[in-house]
Amino acid sequence: MANKEVKFSKIKVKIIPVLVFLFVAFALGYFFANKAYLDFKKENEKDLSLMYKISEILDKDFLDTREDQTEKITEQDKMYGAVSGFVASYGDPYTAFLPPEENQGLEESVSGEFVGIGIEFEIKDGLLTVVSALPNTPAFKAGLKPKDIIIKVDQTDALGKKSAWAVSKIKGEKGTEVELTIARPGLAKPFEVKVKREKIDIPTIKTYKKDGVFVIKLYSFTDKSPELFFNAIKEFRKSENKNLIIDLRGNPGGHLFAAVYIAGMFLEKDLTIVTEEFGNGKNNVLKSGKYHQNFKTVDILDDNVKLAVLVDGGSASASEILAGALSDHKKAILLGKNTFGKGTVQTLKQFENGSSLKYTIAKWVLPNGEWISRKGIDVDVEVDISEEEIKKWNEKSSFTDEIDPQLDRAISEIKKFKTKKELVDKINEVEIKRESEKISKREETIDKILNKK
Repeated sequence: MANKEVKFSKIKVKIIPVLVFLFVAFALGYFFANKAYLDFKKENEKDLSLMYKISEILDKDFLDTREDQTEKITEQDKMYGAVSGFVASYGDPYTAFLPPEENQGLEESVSGEFVGIGIEFEIKDGLLTVVSALPNTPAFKAGLKPKDIIIKVDQTDALGKKSAWAVSKIKGEKGTEVELTIARPGLAKPFEVKVKREKIDIPTIKTYKKDGVFVIKLYSFTDKSPELFFNAIKEFRKSENKNLIIDLRGNPGGHLFAAVYIAGMFLEKDLTIVTEEFGNGKNNVLKSGKYHQNFKTVDILDDNVKLAVLVDGGSASASEILAGALSDHKKAILLGKNTFGKGTVQTLKQFENGSSLKYTIAKWVLPNGEWISRKGIDVDVEVDISEEEIKKWNEKSSFTDEIDPQLDRAISEIKKFKTKKELVDKINEVEIKRESEKISKREETIDKILNKK
């Protein structure tokens, strides 16, 4: 019994220091954690007190000079404004808080049917910038172009305004008009244009043949796009045509995985399509075949098919992923004009009150390692359309297969290549020229730096 008591006392002697150590560690941890919390709380209370003071001043002395004062500024409006300002402080043009009304507008546009003028826009550097005017819409017929800047809506200044403001002003009842003041890059003066609001039906895909070339026009990337595109490819194969143009003009993007799936239809298995680079240092490499339920949908075209992708300044995001992947792997030649340049990935968090937070979670880079944000993708062969042709086009009030001079030029370009090898040789030729120009620019920059010294 005595031996047992001795052993037990030894155990107690060993345990007590451990307990003391754990207690001290816990106490210190609690102290420092609590101190950090109190410091954080104190610092934020200072910021909040400033906000309260500003709120008191405005509530007391602010003079409302708005033209339309039928709707009073509510506490809810102030709260949404504060949250929007907080989110905007991150300085990312694609990260935004969407109040219920604006969030509903986003859902309507995604659903494919709404009343408006048919433009995709974004707030870029505080400017309301057109990404694309959807074909056959009032905005397209009015001549709005990618990278146009809307500086006024119905004579109200749009500079510095939020997306919610723009949505509420541009949308309206069917048949009514909205006047936009546009600043267009390359033009010395802004100009006004009146656009009638109509019901907008956003198509997804369209196929047709023209002058011996099969054309797949893809308007947007939705969850239905892969299946619809696959059916279009089956239609193309049945036609036994050897010339294919994928028309991505004015396509602002959409679902990233739709672009990955479609790109995989033209690539051998396990080729990189795009890499997502996240803020935590992790990368997600999206490859052909990875998201295909049936590998028969990978690399489904024979080697004799000559493939071109037609793009312009309204081709953005998912459009650029598809075009860039096919170009980097030398599967397609790029025709048209340089793309928009949107190289980031966003996700949407919905809240119970109907609002949402759209925020950037990653940037994406092409297979060649290039991040195209703000600069876009260079085409291999420039195929342009003149202002006079656009004017005549708009006078016809329709986006038709017959009247499309830019597509006609693209068709002429792809028919110049007798074989797929000739097409690939042209891609390689352009690539070598670009690399040579990059080296020359690099050497010029180095020379300037050395001369300054």
